[in-house]
Amino acid sequence: MRWKCICAYDGTEFDGWQRQPGGAAVQNHIEAALSQIFSRPLQIQGSGRTDAGVHARGQCFHFDADWTHSPEKLIRALHSILPTSIRIGSIRAVGDDFHARFSVTGKRYHYRYYLGRADPMDDRYVWACRDLPVDLAQMRVAAACLVGTHDFTAYSASHGKDNDPNPVKTVTRLDVKQRGKHVHLEVEGSGFLYRMVRSFAGALYAVGRGRLSPEDIRMILESKQRTHRVVTAPAKGLTLDKVFYD
Repeated sequence: MRWKCICAYDGTEFDGWQRQPGGAAVQNHIEAALSQIFSRPLQIQGSGRTDAGVHARGQCFHFDADWTHSPEKLIRALHSILPTSIRIGSIRAVGDDFHARFSVTGKRYHYRYYLGRADPMDDRYVWACRDLPVDLAQMRVAAACLVGTHDFTAYSASHGKDNDPNPVKTVTRLDVKQRGKHVHLEVEGSGFLYRMVRSFAGALYAVGRGRLSPEDIRMILESKQRTHRVVTAPAKGLTLDKVFYD
């Protein structure tokens, strides 16, 4: 049987999602727990990687195994083994044609800034920036330049074999909102290149501070070349909110 699972994790203490030789990734922990429950080596397939320090509310993965009890019992068994920073939200049986990675139709990410020194309860999940105002209107104008189908090479980072061979992606939504000292960036799209969302976050923050203009954002995009003017925002402010499937 194939099982579709949704999990959440605090990425602070992990070496990202993807399995690592040292065993310190989220995937390592889930696979070790499942292997213990099923008494055999068991591997999972995730919807995609997240970097070290990045969090998730709706990461999806699947695995193949025969389980004769309820999904709720498997969730309880996993929670008895997994660290508390990894929680399983749901498990359900799916057809063999479902694939956590290749069946993805889109993803939603959330990036959080905090203007000032963040509260200790929030600091693990925000980019604590200088306690100065940002020009939200200009950030929104710049964000609109990134919506649509484009070659996003200029807003990605090279990473050897993990490079996506197709730099053309469709961003369907890029919203910038502010509540007090909290600034939120929500991004939805068909797919994202390596560090693309964090590059958006860094570039839009530069716009908010007046270091870049919306026209700069557009011209950088059209150049299809990475530039030092685009700074990659810290990982801890980023959360994978949801993975979409048909």
